[in-house]
Amino acid sequence: MRSMIPAPLRLRLGARLGLWATALSLLTTVAQAANDMVTDFTLDNGMQVVVIEDHRAPVVVHMVWYRAGAADETPGVSGVAHFLEHLLFKATDTLESGELSKVVAENGGTDNAFTSHDYTAYFQRVAADRLGLMMSMESDRMRNIRLTEADILTEREVIIEERNQRTENSPQALFQEQAAAAQYLNHRYGVPVIGWRHEMETLDLDDTMAYYTRFYAPNNAILVVAGDVTPDEVKALAEQYYAPIPANPDLPPRVRPEEPPQTAERRLIFKDPRVAQPYVNRSYLAPERNPADQETAAALVMLAEVLGGGQTGYLTEKLAFEQKKAVYTSAYYRGQSLDKSTFGMYIMPAEGVSLEEAEQALDDTLAQFLKDGVDAAQLDRIKMQLRASQIYERDDVQRLARRYGSGLTQGLGIEDIQAWPDILEAVSEADILVAARQVLDRDRAVTGYLMAPEGDAVAPAAPATDVPAQPATEEVSQ
Repeated sequence: MRSMIPAPLRLRLGARLGLWATALSLLTTVAQAANDMVTDFTLDNGMQVVVIEDHRAPVVVHMVWYRAGAADETPGVSGVAHFLEHLLFKATDTLESGELSKVVAENGGTDNAFTSHDYTAYFQRVAADRLGLMMSMESDRMRNIRLTEADILTEREVIIEERNQRTENSPQALFQEQAAAAQYLNHRYGVPVIGWRHEMETLDLDDTMAYYTRFYAPNNAILVVAGDVTPDEVKALAEQYYAPIPANPDLPPRVRPEEPPQTAERRLIFKDPRVAQPYVNRSYLAPERNPADQETAAALVMLAEVLGGGQTGYLTEKLAFEQKKAVYTSAYYRGQSLDKSTFGMYIMPAEGVSLEEAEQALDDTLAQFLKDGVDAAQLDRIKMQLRASQIYERDDVQRLARRYGSGLTQGLGIEDIQAWPDILEAVSEADILVAARQVLDRDRAVTGYLMAPEGDAVAPAAPATDVPAQPATEEVSQ
């Protein structure tokens, strides 16, 4: 029988049905994600073990996360957390310098490590039947590292050169470093993960071993194993390799200096002749995700997407397309941190627009946003995109392992990590506006200008490939 529905209407209905089917499929998959095959237990020495089963491929990711990062350093030895990360690839009681990575490669795997303010992590990705070998080597360097003065001298030059490449050669990185220092007057988040250069130059064996002895212990570590394994297999191997390592009875409580309440706006101007495209950065102190209290953080995630989500973001629509005041805008929030985080925005002015005019346009646009509110259709699109990204993440066991390892070392529980997709889904337009009014307070902001010195030739502003990076989750890899 021929359909009585006109063809154009049939096409529209079909498109809507397809969208609804896609949304239903995504909702179903995200609901299943909340039931990830995750098992956790604790060894007698205090080491937490998390097993994430994924039997689709015969591979495994083995990660050891330490609840210690750059923000846990003693004042005066900035960079030692990252320095130690490098040095853990040197010799141990049973391994020669560089042997661990060589063995991983010979077994067809990859390995690396990374340091942030809140954690340090080491990982290997190998065939599932090599898991025991990885545990034997990783457990060895947890307590049996053997460093020499020669190791200190050579690797110290490596990290200083890394700072040269990452920071000293980048006006943007130098600017962000100063902005973070202005944001955090008392908390260690104001100190760069890689360290201040003048302190890096004096790091020695005693500094390194003091940090290692204090923090590298099973009762300060989380073992995350993801891939083609079972909890029983992981437990047997963990009991064999990690359980014999004694806990550190002197492990101190994880307490950092608190940031005092900010009651006045802070401003900085960073000038560098290498700057070709000036921009304004505004950042605000913002609450982090906390156990059993993630709703505000979820609303701030959505606020960042609503304001700065690519070509459809509110800032881009108003400042770039309507007002022609900017060639690039963005908003960022990385609330997964142990302590207070930041919410921020960038605006790169269009040609002929000064930084002062760009900042005023940003303020006016934010004020208008609080009046206009959140577009419901845009919020629905953002939620759909986030659901899709969560699904794609499940196809990568390494990303799954990172999700749990980073969350657990930053104070969350497994139930918090698994509840996160549903909490994001439940955010309303009203929730976003409440969070925006709570956070977007100039008295708690740092506003920075990155620019060339007056009189220096500056290239005309244009859509840039070297856009401002989001500084909220600095990680430094080995």
